[in-house]
Amino acid sequence: MLPSKTLTALQSWTSVIRWTLLGTLTCIIISVTFNAVMFGDLGAAALQRSILSATILPAILGVPLFLLAGMRLRGLALSNVRLGLVARTDSLTSCLNRGAFTTRVSALLAQRQERTTGALLMIDADNFKAINDLFGHDSGDDALAIIARSIRGVLRSSDLVGRMGGEEFSVYLPDMDHNQTQAIAERIRRAVNLAVFAPDGCQRNLSVSIGGAVFEGKGNFAELFRVADKRLYEAKKTGRNRAAVVSLADLPATGLQRSA
Repeated sequence: MLPSKTLTALQSWTSVIRWTLLGTLTCIIISVTFNAVMFGDLGAAALQRSILSATILPAILGVPLFLLAGMRLRGLALSNVRLGLVARTDSLTSCLNRGAFTTRVSALLAQRQERTTGALLMIDADNFKAINDLFGHDSGDDALAIIARSIRGVLRSSDLVGRMGGEEFSVYLPDMDHNQTQAIAERIRRAVNLAVFAPDGCQRNLSVSIGGAVFEGKGNFAELFRVADKRLYEAKKTGRNRAAVVSLADLPATGLQRSA
């Protein structure tokens, strides 16, 4: 089996053409060298014909063979990309699934520089059980897809959004301070409020509650998750359809431990 780096390199047609040309050229060089060594004592004319055949035959056979192999490898590489995407993505909402989101955010948190800020949001659909009970699970799935689109619609390309399970989502916001994070959370909340959801032909309101944790420097995903989830619970407890964001720097050590 070819290494994953080789498969990745063969995803483009340019790479396939380069693979074909280099492979054919390598065969020609080996063939010419072999003939020059083995038949060099047959005279100049015989050696010339030998080298000519050693050049033409590998070119005639090598180009189609290497091209075919490159095309097959390109297909395999693209299939691997699609399978990897499926493995990382929630099929209903097209967000990262919980495992992929946790892994990517944890890696990004470990790479952050000191004095840079960021935030983690936890987002939960309000009264979601009532949607399933009143309109059915298909409509519930539609509501989740609408919420996911509403979330992504207000985010930057550098932000990450994942479905953590059920009706709960999480968003990672790099380079965001407390005020910016609060503003993004409010934009997400309003976008969901304004989304069109009409399972029975009539517009039905959707809303989400949001909890957020803002940090500085490197962060720990589990700690951020617990703090943001705690704020999400408080937002739901105090009326739903609202956002509660806190900075870790504002939490005393004992308070943070209680939140954890």
